[in-house]
Parts: sequence; structure tokens; C-alpha cells
Amino acid sequence: MISAEDFTNGQVLLIDKPLHWSSFQAVNKMKWVLKSKLGLKKIKIGHAGTLDPLATGLLIVCTGKFTKKIPEIQGQVKEYTGTFYIGATTPSYDLETEIDARFDTDHISDELILKTTEQFTGEIDQKPPIFSAIKKDGKRLYEHARAGETVEISARKTVIHEFKITRIAMPEVDFRVVCSKGTYIRSLAYDFGLALNSGAHLTALRRTKIGDYSVVNAFEISKFEDSVVHNATSNQ
Repeated sequence: MISAEDFTNGQVLLIDKPLHWSSFQAVNKMKWVLKSKLGLKKIKIGHAGTLDPLATGLLIVCTGKFTKKIPEIQGQVKEYTGTFYIGATTPSYDLETEIDARFDTDHISDELILKTTEQFTGEIDQKPPIFSAIKKDGKRLYEHARAGETVEISARKTVIHEFKITRIAMPEVDFRVVCSKGTYIRSLAYDFGLALNSGAHLTALRRTKIGDYSVVNAFEISKFEDSVVHNATSNQ
């Protein structure tokens, strides 16, 4: 049974982040639960790696003294599953923005899709999406994008350890990717479309693992709140 003192001393909590929630919202909700249900006046809490609002899955949240573990956890290998939509692009490379261009897909075979994954295995150069939280000239890239400003984005080195296609049902292609810290799956979707001499964007994304931590062992936020309330009641 976890007590208020345990959270203060330090916990690594595995959360299954729901769709449309930002990582900041999820952490804020958990902070509110710990303070309001356990009577904690102060609690250190933070997440070990952002998930976009349109992504679901594993969000690792550290409390108390274990917040010192965040950099170490952030640096571990990540695993994602999701879906690319082949034949159309969006400015954000996902469903945050509307389709801005459509492309021919008649030339795309299952064999071409499977073969193209080989171009994205190992160390690759990748440009982050313009709709991302990276700072440029003192502003987040998405702030530049929403203001209609053109920004030069430098490519970064990233490593794709595994890139497997798990389902082809054109125009949808499901995948599993194991990658290094700093990899943008939205950018992978966009670049994959280009490599097919077409276009693509991300329509679904789920983070399934960070290092040895798995979403299989993660709590939904509502279940986390229920468990904290139950523990608080049992300790009275």
C-alpha cells in the first residue's frame, strides 16, 4: 500500500495517457490527485518524455526524489505502434491540421512499402515537424507555424532500431517502430511518404515501451486516482 510518504520519497508511475490529453495535463491531474486526496502540500512530479495530445500510451511520471531519474529514463529506447495514411499530407504531419495535398498511390505495392522501410533503419537524418515544441529564435516551432512564419529547421541524427510494417490496407499502413530518444514518428510518416514518391501523414500513434517499462503495466489516470483514494481511505 503506497502512502503519502512513499510518493514524497519517490515513485516511478506508469500511466496510459488518454487521447487528446497533453502530457502536461496528465501530470497536473496526478499532482492534483496527490495533493487533494493525500493532503500533500508540496510534491515534486514530472514526466520522462512528452507524448503529443493525439498520441496515447506510456507516459512515465516520477515523483519526489525519483524526479532525478527523469533524464536517465528519457534517454532510453522507445517503442511505438501506429498508422500512416498513404497518399495525403498535412502541415503538422498528423491529424492536428487538415490535408493540404493529395498524391497518386497507384504505383505503390505491398512489396514497395516493405522495401522502403529499409531506408529508415539505422542512423538517419530527420527534421522535426514545424508543429513541434522545439524552440527556434525564442519561440516554439508550433508558434511560428501558427503565425504563418517560415522557419529553417535543421536535421538531427536519430536511430531507428526496428521498423516493421504490421498491416497493409491501403491507404492505411500499420507499423511498429523501436527508436532512440528524439525521434519524431510524425516526421517518419512524412519522410516515408516522400520515399514512396507519394505523401503520408500519421493518423494514430501509441507508445508501448520506454526501455524495460511497458504500457501493459500502466494505469489509466482514472484508475490511478481510484487507487490513491482507496489507499488514503485505508490509511485513515
